[in-house]
Amino acid sequence: MPIVVGVMVRRIKDKIYAEGGHLDLKTGDRVIVETEHGLEAGVVCEREKNVAKGKDHIGKVIRKINEDDKRKLADNEARNLKAQAIVIDKADDHELDMKLTCVQYTFDRSKLFVYYTSETRVDFRELIKDLGHILKTRIQMVQIGVRDESKMVGGIGTCGQVLCCQSFLKDFSSVTIDMAKEQDLSLNTAKLSGLCGRLMCCIAYENEHYVKAKKGLPEIGSMISTPNGRAKLAAIDCIRETVTADFSEREFKTYSIEEIKNRNRKDSK
Repeated sequence: MPIVVGVMVRRIKDKIYAEGGHLDLKTGDRVIVETEHGLEAGVVCEREKNVAKGKDHIGKVIRKINEDDKRKLADNEARNLKAQAIVIDKADDHELDMKLTCVQYTFDRSKLFVYYTSETRVDFRELIKDLGHILKTRIQMVQIGVRDESKMVGGIGTCGQVLCCQSFLKDFSSVTIDMAKEQDLSLNTAKLSGLCGRLMCCIAYENEHYVKAKKGLPEIGSMISTPNGRAKLAAIDCIRETVTADFSEREFKTYSIEEIKNRNRKDSK
């Protein structure tokens, strides 16, 4: 079994595995890696481990990025901008229903990745012919979703921080409106949606805790047993792990969730 490291490549941050046993690599190292698409620049994101050879292509880390590589990467960025203008112009000529997100050359410029979003299937055959003739390289069209688009383009969320998908999220998890209901959030979709137009990823972060905290508790408005007698469940604070009981006549008392759960379990027996 080969010894490999995980490497994030391209702007979409695809993770590939590459043999790097001949180098002393650690997470965060910028490297040049040989992949099925040619030479690409990437960042080590996973430490060394053994993997079984399978259908997935395993690349090879050639070297850590040096000063010459940095200069070439800067030159590639300038070429990306020029290529992007050409792609936009030619897509307009062919009247294609697509929104271009970005383009990116591989390190050795043997291939150009064109990332786009579209709600329909698009026939790119003529566009690829034109681009190949002008840019003199292989062209690969990559359709992405709106969440991937936000991850690549980046931005600032409503919290004032850099988007989670751009800064640290590696994979997208499912986010549902039921999670917002579980956390008693306002069901205003405009407030719950991120820059991508989908429900914000952070809604899923604490959902498991809310589900666990509320498990075994009756719904708000139900009667519960407390150390001070029967009362109406007025509120549940899953962060502080407390509940508020309403004894009527504006008399409210706060108890720990576990205390109320234990007492109500005993009463139900």
